[in-house]
Amino acid sequence: MLGKNSFFQWIKRLTPAQLLLCFYFFAIILSTIVLSLPVAYQEGVHVPFIDVLFTAVSALSVTGLSTISVGDTLSTTGVIFLAIILQLGAVGVMSVSTFIWLLLGKKIGLSERRLIMQDQNQTTFGGIVELIKQILLVVLAIELLGFLILGTYFLRYFPTPAEAYYNGFFSTISAISNGGFSLTNNSLAPYKNDYFVQFIIMLLIVFGAIGFPVLIEVKQYLLTRRKMKQRFRFTLFTKVTTTTFFVLIVLGAAFIYLIDVNQFFKDKSWHESIFFALFQSVTTRSAGLSTMDVSLLTESNHLFMSVLMFIGASPSSAGGGIRTTTFALVVIFIITFARGGKKIKVFNREIYDQDLMKAVTVTILAIAIVFSTLLIISIIEPFSINELLFEVTSAFGTVGLSLGITSELTTVSKILLMILMFLGRIGLVTFLFTFRKENQNDYIRYPKERIIIG
Repeated sequence: MLGKNSFFQWIKRLTPAQLLLCFYFFAIILSTIVLSLPVAYQEGVHVPFIDVLFTAVSALSVTGLSTISVGDTLSTTGVIFLAIILQLGAVGVMSVSTFIWLLLGKKIGLSERRLIMQDQNQTTFGGIVELIKQILLVVLAIELLGFLILGTYFLRYFPTPAEAYYNGFFSTISAISNGGFSLTNNSLAPYKNDYFVQFIIMLLIVFGAIGFPVLIEVKQYLLTRRKMKQRFRFTLFTKVTTTTFFVLIVLGAAFIYLIDVNQFFKDKSWHESIFFALFQSVTTRSAGLSTMDVSLLTESNHLFMSVLMFIGASPSSAGGGIRTTTFALVVIFIITFARGGKKIKVFNREIYDQDLMKAVTVTILAIAIVFSTLLIISIIEPFSINELLFEVTSAFGTVGLSLGITSELTTVSKILLMILMFLGRIGLVTFLFTFRKENQNDYIRYPKERIIIG
């Protein structure tokens, strides 16, 4: 009994960020155990432990990088296990961890409120539980609709309704969770000429990556009475997120096409070019599904896509990376500084210095982590820097795109990629908060002095 009490006392002393990391570690262990069960694999198939662990981390972080072929390795039971892990990874950070904090009876202090408000885009703690309910409701509703549409449409591809709806089910979960896993050996390449499937998948990817608070606000706007819609005001978070998100998609598609206009797209029709470029731009937000072999693109395009994957999806979504709002604030800050401005303003609102500091900190730390990992892996592996950079940014952005080298990496490299997937999913702000001391106040002030910069 003493040991049990000591354990709970230790749990109560943890900060929310530390508790969140503990939850993720526990979820990884549980996911690895589940995927290690013999029932999860087809008869006669054996997978090394490091690959089981890699798959579990990749699924929980909704990345999609894989050292195994899901369709040829996992049984139907194993695929269902994988879908459950993907679902947990997609909404777990926002829902499960919050409920765990409440169930443990942990007091929500000032630092905890800051973390929850930052993670859930809320101004008060009172609305957190309702927000979680709204997230689950919206996600399940979208998943049900996607499952019915894709499952019914797949009847033309598969001989039985069971197979059609089975593929529709997993494709929906993989897309909205931005998981990137596929039951085929070449992702969505079998549907490269089926624009309806691509359109539905892209919609699901956007729903999963744009940020669940954004979806909730849009739902509230649509359900608002017509007379009241004129008074409805979207939050600054929603405005910045959606603007940055769709600008990146449009510019991403344009540059992906222009970089390879005389190479990969040279013999493609206009509609093939549009959907190839657009789908690749959307999937680099954090999805990892692909309608083509990305290794066919030029190295310049691989480098550009690495930048897109590094940015990743929006906060409070199923994606990773530094996040779209972080990228937006850093760009706006650079432009403002170049013009001699003193305050960061966007959509007639002034940005808090603390939010700008977070954005700059996350960007610098992310660059340092990504390139440190790249340096280590480049020493170990025989592949080119371009191939390794693509793999590293794909892991950090929890995207899952690969140039086909994942299964050939050494154990050390796989471990480093797992760490990147983990950090990319929980977010660097949450990771940094694990080192923050509670009730730390800066009462002491020192004289200021200038330092020459640049």
